Amino acid sequence: MPETKQTLFKMEAEAEAKVTWNRETIPKVLKIVSTRLAQRDLISLLLVSPWLHRTLVSHPSLWLVLDFSEMGNAGNRLVAALSLPRYRHVKHIKLEFAQDIEDNHLELLKSKCLDSLQDLESLNLNGCQKISDKGIEAITSACPILKVFSIYWNVRITDTGVECLVKNCKHVTDLNLSGCKKISDRSLQLVAENYPKLEFLDLTRCVNLTDHGLQQILLKCSFLQSLNIYALSSFTDEAYQRISLLAHLKFLDLCGAQNLSDEGLSCIAKCVNLVSLNLTWCVRVTDVGAIAIAQGCTSLEFLSLFGIVGVTDRCLEALSSSCSNTITTLDVNGCIGIKRRSRDELLHLFPHLKCFKVHS
Repeated sequence: MPETKQTLFKMEAEAEAKVTWNRETIPKVLKIVSTRLAQRDLISLLLVSPWLHRTLVSHPSLWLVLDFSEMGNAGNRLVAALSLPRYRHVKHIKLEFAQDIEDNHLELLKSKCLDSLQDLESLNLNGCQKISDKGIEAITSACPILKVFSIYWNVRITDTGVECLVKNCKHVTDLNLSGCKKISDRSLQLVAENYPKLEFLDLTRCVNLTDHGLQQILLKCSFLQSLNIYALSSFTDEAYQRISLLAHLKFLDLCGAQNLSDEGLSCIAKCVNLVSLNLTWCVRVTDVGAIAIAQGCTSLEFLSLFGIVGVTDRCLEALSSSCSNTITTLDVNGCIGIKRRSRDELLHLFPHLKCFKVHS
C-alpha cells in the first residue's frame, strides 16, 4: 500500500508539473519564438490546435503588424484581417507593391474597421498605383495618430491627397512622397505648415517642385534629420543655401542636383551633423565646395562624389584630414580630376573604408 500511495503521489506530481509546463512555460516560450516569426508562419501556427490558437491570440503584442507586401488579393486580405479581434490594435500596415489594393478597399476599412485603425502608426502604400486621392482621404481619416506615411511611386496622388493627409493626420514625422509626380509646391506648403516636427522627408523625382516649395520646407521643418531630393534638377542655389537651416540634418541626397554650385554646397557645410551626403552628378561642384564640406561636416560616414569632374586630389586630402576616422563609404568613380583613387591609395587616406562604389 505505501508503495501504491507513493506511486500515486508521484503520478499526481508529474501531472501537476505537466499542467504547469503547458500553462506557463510553453506559452512563454511560444511568445518569445513567435515574435521572431514571419506573419505567414505565425498565422500557420494558429491552425495547429485550438489550444495553441488561444495561446497565441491571447498575446496582443504578436498582432501589431500586418504585412501583405507583394501579395495578390491584398485589398480583400486586409479588410478580412482587420475584421478580426486580434488585430484591434494594429500599429503597422505594410502593402509595398501589394496587388489588388484599390480605393474601395480603403473606403471599406473606414466604414467597417474604423476601431482597428485607431492605433495605427505606420502605413506603407509604396507601389500601390491604383490608390488615388479618394483612397487617401478615406484611410487617413481613420488613422488619427499616424506617424509614418509612405506612398512611393504613385502617379495618381495630387495635392488634394496631401491636403487630406495633413488635415487628418496631425502627428506625421516620416513622409515618403518619392515618385509622386503630380504633386506641386502646394503640397510642400501644406507639409511645411502642418508638420513642423517632421524628421524624414523623401521627395525623389517629384518633378513639379520648385525652389519656392522646397524653401517652405527648409524654413518651417527645422527638425528634419533626413532629406532626399534625388533626381530633382530644377532647384537652384537659392533653395540649396537654405539647407543650412537644418541643424539636425544627418542624411542628405542631392544626386543629380545640376544647379548646385560651390556657393550652395558651402552653405550646406554648415550642417555639422551630416553623416551621409550624396553628391553624385552634381556637375558644377569643384574642390572649393568639397573642401568646405570636409571642413564643416567632420562626422561624415558616407560620401559620393561620383561623376564630378571638377574635384581633385586636394579635396580628398582635406577629407582625409577631417574625416579619415569616420568615412566608411566613398565613391569617387568618374572623378577624372582625382588621380590617386585606387583601392590602396584610398585606404591609405581613409583606413576605415569598406565600400568604394555606390553607383554602377
